[in-house]
Amino acid sequence: MFNAELIVFVVYLVFMLGIGVYFFLRSKEGGEKGYFLGGREMGPWVSALSAGASDMSAWVLMGLPASIYAAGLGQTWIAIGLAIGYTVSWLVEAPRLRKYSIAAKDSITIPQYLTNRFLSSSKALQVICAVIFLVAYTIYAASSIKACGTLFNTVIGIDATVAMYIAAIIIVSYTFLGGFSAVCWTDFFQGLLMLGALLIAPIFALAIINNQGAAVSMGQLPENYWNLFTNWKDIASGLGWGLGYFGMPHIIIRFMSLRSDKDLKKSAKIGIIWTLLILTFSVASGIVGHLLLGEIEDSSVVFITMVRKIFPALISGLLLSAILAAAMSTADSQLLASASAFASDVYKPVIRKDKATDKEMLWAGRYVVLAISLIAVMIASNPNSGTIMGLVENAWGVFGAAFGPAIMLSLFWRRFNFAGAVAGILTGAAVDILWLVFLKNFGLYEIIPGFLASLIVAVVVTLAAKAPDAEVTAIFDQVVSGKEDF
Repeated sequence: MFNAELIVFVVYLVFMLGIGVYFFLRSKEGGEKGYFLGGREMGPWVSALSAGASDMSAWVLMGLPASIYAAGLGQTWIAIGLAIGYTVSWLVEAPRLRKYSIAAKDSITIPQYLTNRFLSSSKALQVICAVIFLVAYTIYAASSIKACGTLFNTVIGIDATVAMYIAAIIIVSYTFLGGFSAVCWTDFFQGLLMLGALLIAPIFALAIINNQGAAVSMGQLPENYWNLFTNWKDIASGLGWGLGYFGMPHIIIRFMSLRSDKDLKKSAKIGIIWTLLILTFSVASGIVGHLLLGEIEDSSVVFITMVRKIFPALISGLLLSAILAAAMSTADSQLLASASAFASDVYKPVIRKDKATDKEMLWAGRYVVLAISLIAVMIASNPNSGTIMGLVENAWGVFGAAFGPAIMLSLFWRRFNFAGAVAGILTGAAVDILWLVFLKNFGLYEIIPGFLASLIVAVVVTLAAKAPDAEVTAIFDQVVSGKEDF
């Protein structure tokens, strides 16, 4: 069985690598805007599924079903929070961010946008953002690479560490070669595969259960398994996951890459529907998996075990490739976002004093992709690095707390200024990390105090500091008026 599954995995990985080679061969020298933002030429379907796939890493096929399998419906608040946050980000944040990033000197990264939003000559904000990017994305990428290792180890028996290096080489290769376009198109196909796997597996499992194939009945599950309303901390923490979307660079960069407002509206519909389906069936996989399989030793492989129990080898190999898709679609986006932040926001303005050529910029970004992926593999292969869901949770909290308030205030508050943005970002990151280190046992997800602290400090410092210049507010008015065609 594992030979057939291995063949499917290899074909899938070769296909992903082929996309990277294709965009490398057909690309013209488009400079940093072409490599890091696809020249703002992404269509609605590719942008929508790319945003969703880069968001829903392997935790949606392994981490979330595992949480539901082990703890019950109380963990569904994570999915509810994510669904609300993702919907609001597309409907509220995306339209204005796309326009504003163009009006703010055609910014191609989030740090660039935040600096250009205030017409600041200081590089402090870009450097601060880039440092947070590099640290948090290394941890985030480690979770995706760890998932690849777990998959290959469970299904084929390959040493997990060896599998992590293989996955990292494939991901780095197509990101290295094809840049943003390759990442988005691989994410598009991977998004379709993830949706198909999550739709098919629980439905077939439920059919078997209805035909007397359940290992346990609903009444045999733990007493509180079906209790949605567990305690306020679980509910608040679950809903708090939704705050992450407002500051998640590798997701909201997709908003900036769209060709037009018309494409954005269509992309929003596609993206929201896709995400709602993914989250719904991820929760269903945990519940149905528990009924079908009963008690298993490692809850993180509930989806893998369920698929292998139901389907023949070739089909199970295809469906389990969705885990590779989820892991790779997130890791590639994180690597590219880190590379763009370093190349555009540190290397070019600080190290090379704006003298770097386009070719230099591309290679600086590519070297960062290599460095981060190597460190991420080292973290993922460490037995003490934590669970897949835990690594995602840590990185997600830092991004949401640090950047969410600053980005939203920059889009909707005319009075917001550079000092407020710097203070808010630093405060959010610091509070999130300190809460994680010292108050984790309190039971409240650190993104919530981090986000609130960042928001409060950003507002207070803005009001205490000098109001932005007329030229800065004029750009805000230009974006808000809707008269300009961006």
